[in-house]
Amino acid sequence: MHSLYQERILDYYRNPRHRGKLESPDFSSGMANPSCGDAVCLQGTIKGERVELCVFEGKGCVISQAAASMLCEQAIGKTITEIESMDAAFMQSLIGMQLGPTRLKCALLALEALKKGVSEAPA
Repeated sequence: MHSLYQERILDYYRNPRHRGKLESPDFSSGMANPSCGDAVCLQGTIKGERVELCVFEGKGCVISQAAASMLCEQAIGKTITEIESMDAAFMQSLIGMQLGPTRLKCALLALEALKKGVSEAPA
């Protein structure tokens, strides 16, 4: 079962969904982990209270980049309130495997960027 999740993560890393840059995003927020060099920037558009588009750019390890891709996929259609309630447990379930403290930081980079972005987006 474990290798199935690893295959899924590698697939998102090798074939990222929602990688890109938006012409005029409602939010744009980046986070970096200086200890390992991972970095992600999430951009998106919001219509009403829902995320309409969400894309990312970044560099770093398999976990940080796959997590960003998976999170963008999950964020589309969600309300800002739903995004604000996402946490480390949500990211672990999205990735599908238990992560140690160092790897969890990698997985949480995108979530931190997304939460920061939607909180700073103009109403």
